[in-house]
Amino acid sequence: MLRLKDRVAVITGAGRGIGRATAIKFAAEGAQVVIADYDETSALETQEIIEKESGSAVFHFVNVAEYETVQELFRYIKEKFNRLDILVNNAGILRDATLKKMELDQFDDVIQVNLRGVYLCTQLAAKVMREQGSGVILSASSVVAHYGNFGQTNYVASKAGVIGMTRVWARELAKDGIRVNAVAPGFIQTDMTAGIPDKVLQMMADKVPMKRMGTAEEIANAYCFLASDEASYINGTVLNVDGGVVI
Repeated sequence: MLRLKDRVAVITGAGRGIGRATAIKFAAEGAQVVIADYDETSALETQEIIEKESGSAVFHFVNVAEYETVQELFRYIKEKFNRLDILVNNAGILRDATLKKMELDQFDDVIQVNLRGVYLCTQLAAKVMREQGSGVILSASSVVAHYGNFGQTNYVASKAGVIGMTRVWARELAKDGIRVNAVAPGFIQTDMTAGIPDKVLQMMADKVPMKRMGTAEEIANAYCFLASDEASYINGTVLNVDGGVVI
């Protein structure tokens, strides 16, 4: 039985990494996936992968930090599908530097995408979901939101903010039939980690009780569970998918 059969799901940043894995997983479970991304080339690659597996997906451009493009995305979804069942706020960026060296632009860029973007997408998605009386909103946090991380003032602030907003929205939107949760990945093998030296990657893996890094597919599985009816009584939760890093 397909867990997301005939549900409309928009996934931001679905062109690569965890977003791509989530789009592929959702499509395999029967969802109509909207690949919402800034990078058309990678987004169309995700669409092609899904369609080769007989899944259903469409691409729509969005810059989650820009209200106009977010507004156009959800206008498109409303006009094309007349409903929205699932939003996954996955889009995010890194601009790492220590507090001493971090430039204002580095701080602002991360907050704009990772925090403002989640706010904008959720606000407009919730409007559609309230009208139909149902929906699921999922957002990407991170385990670093729990314990901090050297050189990531901006990123940690954004991911901690996502947790705070998730809990507020879970309280506000539950009466409208909307569940709101977050996923906090640990050390995951993605495009973001591809440029990290093997020695550093091994040090990261050694910090994990399971002694390995996670995969994008393992995060996608968590999103799929939370989006499905199997998680129908889970609301306001932050699910750590981290191999036991945060215990």
